[in-house]
Amino acid sequence: MALNNNIPFVDLVSSHRQLQRDLIAVFREALDTAGFVGGKMLENFEQDFASFCETSHCVGVGSGTDALRFALIAAGVQPGDVVITVPNTFIATTEAISQAGALPEFVDINEKTHNLDPERLREYVANCTSNADGWLRSGRSGRRVAAIVPVHLYGQMADMDPVLELAAAHKLLIIEDACQAHGAEYFSTRAGKWKKAGSIGHAAAFSFYPGKNLGACGEAGAVTTNDAILAATTRSLRDHGQVKKYHHQMEGYNGRLDSIQAGILLVKLKFLADWNQKRRDRAQTYQILLNELGNSITLPYEPPWTHGVYHLYVIRTEHRNELQAYLSQAGVGTGIHYPIPLHLQKAYERLGYREGDFPASEQAAREILSLPMYPDIEREQQRRVTQHLGEFCAGKTNGEVRVCAA
Repeated sequence: MALNNNIPFVDLVSSHRQLQRDLIAVFREALDTAGFVGGKMLENFEQDFASFCETSHCVGVGSGTDALRFALIAAGVQPGDVVITVPNTFIATTEAISQAGALPEFVDINEKTHNLDPERLREYVANCTSNADGWLRSGRSGRRVAAIVPVHLYGQMADMDPVLELAAAHKLLIIEDACQAHGAEYFSTRAGKWKKAGSIGHAAAFSFYPGKNLGACGEAGAVTTNDAILAATTRSLRDHGQVKKYHHQMEGYNGRLDSIQAGILLVKLKFLADWNQKRRDRAQTYQILLNELGNSITLPYEPPWTHGVYHLYVIRTEHRNELQAYLSQAGVGTGIHYPIPLHLQKAYERLGYREGDFPASEQAAREILSLPMYPDIEREQQRRVTQHLGEFCAGKTNGEVRVCAA
């Protein structure tokens, strides 16, 4: 909700106001039934979200990080294994890998899509060795390579067919990080049809953090899969390794999805397809308006094989920091996702990566800027955002000369 004519980066107030009656009813049901953990609200959400994702199973968990960690463990990733992912993502991706006992190793992104680059993945595999058991051994660490975590960043899916081909050839698991891609679609030439995010790999992780396309009113996540055993193992992991009360077949975690959050998600899920279409429409509006600026900024690229859901609308310019400061002064909220690639984070100094190892991710981190994006953003607000961008790029701000990147 904009205050003082400002344009917020995201508006979570208006959407909740519209659903207030139904959301309050969820809380009342929990109070009336004392159904705070497990129960019908959780079961109904799991069933409906699995159907939405076109998968056989959905397991609600406490967060997107829980979802990715549990999916990796349940799929069979072992302590000491290597899991491949990209450096241009939120740290939860690699935290989950480390917390599963594995070692993250990186492959650079495609400069246009900002997602895992299949050609660079092939280069990584070419530098590996293959033992008699058929498993790849990392050329960097010498450890067994067990899985790939493609990240469907900003609401757009990674190019999955070549990833699936490499994974099948080398016995690698695929766990999709779909935490920003609720409802996104990918046209698989292997399958000959459009497939939903969360339905392509061995399993997928979703986050329902409040700002996501489908957001809870707190922390929440889910694992989707077509593997009944993987789903059952995930259900056990989220509940202290129990198969039934006080019967623990393994050590697990306290990673359950609260029933109230499941009920809130169940209410919102009915609107998700419409909200996603509105995001696509708003993204198209930005494309039309910003195209009028010529080549002064780089706009998001959506390949023909994906239907993105625009969790974020991300532009690029060499003068990102200056532009962000100007937009802030003009009352326009923006975000940077993400300013420091993971291989350069202090938390991963132990991995031994250096600046220059992943140039596409590093350049993106210097240039990306997320503009206001939410289903109810008004065209007039988008026009004002574009006007401020145009003024900046044309050098008409207070008589100062500013030049955007071509």
